[in-house]
Amino acid sequence: MCMEKPGHKLVADHVGLEMIRDLGANTLKVVIGSMEGVLIANNGIAAVKCMRSIRRWSYEMFRNERAIRFVVMVTPEDLKANAGSPMTSTSKEIPHLSDVYQIVSQRKLSKSLLKHGNTAGKSSITVIAEELSGNDDYVELAFNARKLDDKDFFSKSDPFLEIFRMNDDATQQLVHRTEVVMNNLSPAWKSFKVSVNSLCSGDPDRRLKCIVWDWDSNGKHDFIGEFTSTFKEMKGAMEGKQVQWECINPKYKAKKKNYKNSGIVILNQCKIHKMHSFLDYIMGGCQIQFTVAIDFTASNGDPRNSCSLHYIHPYQPNEYLKALVAVGEICQDYDSDKMFPAFGFGARIPPEYTVSHDFAINFNEDNPECAGIQGVVEAYQSCLPKLQLYGPTNIAPIIQKVAKSASEETNTKEASQYFILLILTDGVITDMADTREAIVHASHLPMSVIIVGVGNADFSDMQMLDGDDGILRSPKGEPVLRDIVQFVPFRNFKHASPAALAKSVLAEVPNQVVDYYNGKGIKPKCSSEMYESSRTLAP
Repeated sequence: MCMEKPGHKLVADHVGLEMIRDLGANTLKVVIGSMEGVLIANNGIAAVKCMRSIRRWSYEMFRNERAIRFVVMVTPEDLKANAGSPMTSTSKEIPHLSDVYQIVSQRKLSKSLLKHGNTAGKSSITVIAEELSGNDDYVELAFNARKLDDKDFFSKSDPFLEIFRMNDDATQQLVHRTEVVMNNLSPAWKSFKVSVNSLCSGDPDRRLKCIVWDWDSNGKHDFIGEFTSTFKEMKGAMEGKQVQWECINPKYKAKKKNYKNSGIVILNQCKIHKMHSFLDYIMGGCQIQFTVAIDFTASNGDPRNSCSLHYIHPYQPNEYLKALVAVGEICQDYDSDKMFPAFGFGARIPPEYTVSHDFAINFNEDNPECAGIQGVVEAYQSCLPKLQLYGPTNIAPIIQKVAKSASEETNTKEASQYFILLILTDGVITDMADTREAIVHASHLPMSVIIVGVGNADFSDMQMLDGDDGILRSPKGEPVLRDIVQFVPFRNFKHASPAALAKSVLAEVPNQVVDYYNGKGIKPKCSSEMYESSRTLAP
């Protein structure tokens, strides 16, 4: 974050928490909630770098609305020199996630400072987003050994290798155990992948203990030997090179004068696989394409009746509107044009009043998009009097419609658009087999499905679609490629804030985005050199 004019200090107020501590030499420590940074004023420019990982923050931002306020204040020295002058001038408040998202997607956002609601001269504040180095990358390792000690009487050893991370508290954590290679003193274990975070907690110099065992069927494996290393040392096996260690049995070494080793362990492959984060894709320009589908079946009740789930109360929104606004207002900030297709299902629609399960609620089939979430709300309220609520509750057609758009996006082979379908429904669906088939197909596409159950119906079938309790399969037995469905009953959040509902509903979306693109090997569209360098592993 940068601001004009030296001799001022900046306060970034995050969820009401702020602290400034003068470190001297025009330097201030800034604490923003659980973020902290250092503000340095030099040559007319003040800059603060927040030290909290923006990746973790971005996941919270996606699920929550956050208000951030930046305040620029005169320093105590200036206050003494200008006794009686106003003490503070405050920047423009960033009231909604939209501006926070702009910071993330544009990486740089400038705002004029305001004082008492008016522009404070020519002063401005610039917020720059940069992701700190992460530990989401994976390393692929391939070990083999040579001339290991033979621990068996009637055959050769059956060796396997264990790798432990040595923690700061002197404990050790098992990172990986290879398969057993039977009857072989020079085994070649299969290559394996492990996250850098799991391997060394992101610290290339952290000690790693590697132990070779001779497997026994009774579980009492025989110790062959051990050695220690670091990830930094293992990276010497990159680019076709090899790194090797003597496998040492401490007891043999202490007792036998001529003891050399119990074999040699060789690392012949070390590859780092970059695992891009949700923030990587958003900052790379990936847009969230948000689509809404609303249940207009007769089980909702006559909209003219105050007991109906579709009843439009003059002073408070119904459950459909509450769920729509809570989720939509967050998703809309990840879509640059904020134009959202909105559909209905289960109603008879004009002019012929035939039943449709994927009609545009603005009755414009050629352009079903609405301007922002408010546009969706207005289209919903406008279409209600023109519909005849009917049935059945079929959601496969709307899933297939959005999947068609997502399928067209795959032709670009870029991380340009990811589709989120929000389905608002009041009861048990009647096309479960077709819906399962549609979801399995959609799991291969850049798409997620969010289902919010409105009312007090039995939603047990919806829980099955969620897949949290088991892998969802099509009627033919084909499993989903990845979990793309999140179901939440609105009744669980009836008395909670809209933010609580949105957080629960959107909890899995960032990982679903990452799983799709990483699984396809699709990188973010673009990234600045500064941004890429910030994610480079330490040497």
